[in-house]
Amino acid sequence: MHLEGSLSPNLLFTLAHRNGVDLPSPEHDPAFASPAALLERYARFTSLDDFLHYYFIGMSALIHAQDFEELAWEYFQRAHSDGVVHAEVFFDPQAHTGRGIAYSMVVDGFTRACRKAEEEFGMTTNLILCFLRHLPVSEATVTYEDAKHDLLNGRLAGIGLDSSEQGFPPGGWQEIYDQAKHSNIRRTAHAGEEGPVEYIREAVDKLGVERIDHGIRLAEDEELMQEVAQKKIMVTLCPLSNVRLQCVKSVTELPIRKFLDAGVSFSINSDDPAYFGGYILDNYCAIQEAFSLTVNEWMKIVDASIRGSWCVESRKKAMFSNVSHWVDVHASEIR
Repeated sequence: MHLEGSLSPNLLFTLAHRNGVDLPSPEHDPAFASPAALLERYARFTSLDDFLHYYFIGMSALIHAQDFEELAWEYFQRAHSDGVVHAEVFFDPQAHTGRGIAYSMVVDGFTRACRKAEEEFGMTTNLILCFLRHLPVSEATVTYEDAKHDLLNGRLAGIGLDSSEQGFPPGGWQEIYDQAKHSNIRRTAHAGEEGPVEYIREAVDKLGVERIDHGIRLAEDEELMQEVAQKKIMVTLCPLSNVRLQCVKSVTELPIRKFLDAGVSFSINSDDPAYFGGYILDNYCAIQEAFSLTVNEWMKIVDASIRGSWCVESRKKAMFSNVSHWVDVHASEIR
């Protein structure tokens, strides 16, 4: 889940007004006539790049550490209401430092919200720094150096790679990922969402990723799918996002059954929920409605999700115990 992708139209308009940020005029783009009009436009994305156009406009309203804290806190409150107990969330520092916002201000704001989530909800969180693949690799290198201390001391949980996929194969970031691997920094990358399955191969072979974000094209390569399954590389699926961005026509087209049959580890996620109309519980429900999974099949997904998370082992143990408790509580209803 991308924190910037949880920026609701209401919060966007509030921050823009408070910070004196001019959003596009309604004459130029009618979507900015009101929060309701903008939300309606979000339902009509035609591609990943169409979404990213609005995604980056939204970021322009984030100026101060308080803004980043409010953004993350709004998401954590919604996630808590959906029953989330641990969240691993992406953020895009280059989208902010490129506007003159200090890296430290971004991270300070987000980490304050993370602490608040744990204090008020008992929700643990991990922040994952993503590089923007539409920007030069040299800029990602600067960002990596800026963040290296936080990556090594655990303030940040790892690195990722996102933004426009087509035309930006992941191998270009190999040097950064090699350095991260040498320093035992966790690694993931978006691959095989709109881009070809070969991008997943590059992410595995050249970046040494421990997770693959989206990865729906993995089902097109049986050999690679078996390799990913054997290596326990988790795929973080985002069902409603894939439909909204027209990667698939419906949730039923996602390779859920194929991944389960092949033993691929995968989790269910919400991607950019404010833009795609589906938070985490909505995505879980969409999968159940499309595939009518059994409790045992859901247990496989939950098991992979916890094992593939980047939290400490004691937290994983607590989550496994929590899952077992609720399965036992509802045993008579679900078996």
